[in-house]
Amino acid sequence: MSPERHQRIREKLHFRQLDLTILLEEVNKPYNVSAVMRTCDSVGIHQVHAVWHKQDEVRTVTAKGAQAWVGMQTHATITDAVAQVKQQDMQVLVTHLSDEAVDFRQVDYTRPTAIIMGQEKHGATDSAIALADQAIMIPMLGMAQSLNVSVAAAVILYEAQRQRELAGLYTHSTLSESEYQRLLFSRGYPKIYQQWQGKELPYPHINQHGEIDADAHWWQQLRGKG
Repeated sequence: MSPERHQRIREKLHFRQLDLTILLEEVNKPYNVSAVMRTCDSVGIHQVHAVWHKQDEVRTVTAKGAQAWVGMQTHATITDAVAQVKQQDMQVLVTHLSDEAVDFRQVDYTRPTAIIMGQEKHGATDSAIALADQAIMIPMLGMAQSLNVSVAAAVILYEAQRQRELAGLYTHSTLSESEYQRLLFSRGYPKIYQQWQGKELPYPHINQHGEIDADAHWWQQLRGKG
């Protein structure tokens, strides 16, 4: 990894928002998953959550390809997913058109926030709506009643990004140094990282020049010679 690439990765990781996330509920079209993940990366989301009851190979492969920079945690049920984000003191929003829903721009996204995006055809389930703290909606002035899920996610997330930037939440890093090191290794040296997986070796230290700073014994163990 060149010093320039190392510096770029560090700069981008500096903007990661640990307390902002998307929760995909049965969003089952691979291109939608990929598009949402790309938007999440662009606004600094560090990890997304997903509820997939019937994972298939295509969807799993697509999701893995899209999460080169954004982690994904899957859950068996929406109840499990919401319980986890609420343990992190996040407000839980759900995109849902109802009398109780508020304009998405009226929400304070500087608070720790998880946003449930429902399935493409039917939207959020009744369970998701009941578990959420607030339903939000994107005003529609045309004949269409809703946007594509990936487009809706982008619209909402960029409002969240706008509010957070104004509040100065992108000016300081919330990632721990150990997480920096993990990502610098896994993302900066993907081939070596693949060799490392499955071996009982600690993460190596990535120095200020973006180089792997490990002793000879670590390299020998990595290559199976120790």
